[in-house]
Amino acid sequence: MINHQRDRARFGEADPYPVQLLKRVDRPTTLIYEDEVQQVDERESGFNRAGRGDFGPRLKKEYFRFVAKHPLSGALLQMGFNLRKLVDGEVAPEEAPHPDDPGWMAAHIKETAYFLRADLVGICVLPPYAVYSYGAWHGGEKIELNHKYAIAILIDQDTRTEAGTNGHDWISNSMSFMAYTSSGFIACVLADYIRRLGYPARAHHALNYQVVVPPILLWAGLGEMCRIGDIVLNPFLGPRFKAAVVTTDLPLAVDSPIDFGLQDFCAKCAKCARECPAGAISHGDKIIHNGYEKWPNNVEKCTGMRVGNKNGAGCGTCIKSCPWSKPHTLFHRTVNWTMRHVPPARRLGIWGDDLLRYERPDPARKWWLDLELVDGHLRIPEGFRREGE
Repeated sequence: MINHQRDRARFGEADPYPVQLLKRVDRPTTLIYEDEVQQVDERESGFNRAGRGDFGPRLKKEYFRFVAKHPLSGALLQMGFNLRKLVDGEVAPEEAPHPDDPGWMAAHIKETAYFLRADLVGICVLPPYAVYSYGAWHGGEKIELNHKYAIAILIDQDTRTEAGTNGHDWISNSMSFMAYTSSGFIACVLADYIRRLGYPARAHHALNYQVVVPPILLWAGLGEMCRIGDIVLNPFLGPRFKAAVVTTDLPLAVDSPIDFGLQDFCAKCAKCARECPAGAISHGDKIIHNGYEKWPNNVEKCTGMRVGNKNGAGCGTCIKSCPWSKPHTLFHRTVNWTMRHVPPARRLGIWGDDLLRYERPDPARKWWLDLELVDGHLRIPEGFRREGE
């Protein structure tokens, strides 16, 4: 006989980080006027605006090569395109036998995602405003998505590689697309599994989203909004992750939002703004935009750096420089706990992060090739030489 309560407790041990210790709250720490939030048209994202020429002819040209110009990120992009057609499918004609307990099923779904190698998972009711009004693919179709729940899946972009990069060199896009593709793979498998259990489910990943990810991460208890802009920061991964989502009608217990003091921390820090090579991140105060209280960012400058980077492929300097983006060592876990629980110590933590210069790359951690695809030929980018040459 199944002991559901016992199994739910056991399932709770699957989380690789101590999420059970986080402070849970009724609402996200970001002020949201839900009746004022308008659905977003995916075609108006920075990348898509660059691709249609809103930011000038150079970025329009670079948009079609800025990922594929490095062979590893190009390979990851190709895998992402292959995953585009796997987001939805036929639902089994009858529901599979399973415990009639949303808490048990939520724990089971999380365990399944961790089995598939997710790094963190959260569940929320899908906010209607988190659904795109129009998609960027298939001719800009109007999105119709009425699922009740959203399962968010986070993948770490790899702290070991991050230690070797300056944040905007030739591995940057590969770090992003490794996490995009891995989370997309997990989402596609998880959605297919749920459909086989007899419930509708759709995967959403970087090359086939129908949802806006940040509000889902907020309500699923996976982070708080940070100074970087429309970015959710996780207390254990920092901003060093990418996310995919599964939406479904499978009855699931939901997680609560979290509060680990990030609004106070980001108000004091602004290191991402200082280190941003494009000057896209604000040093100032929050504003209200589309019903959200947030720190503003300059989308054109950010997109220009990520798409038009002449000395690398993409940009994640804000991620690299963030004091929350650290390996899960005993030392950093101790600092992390202090930053979450001792507000007066936060300025000291910021000072210590500056003192230790974590934003500097460690040459001993570099393992990738500096290569650029130019006119069909892979070349060593100008100004780069292989070690020993």
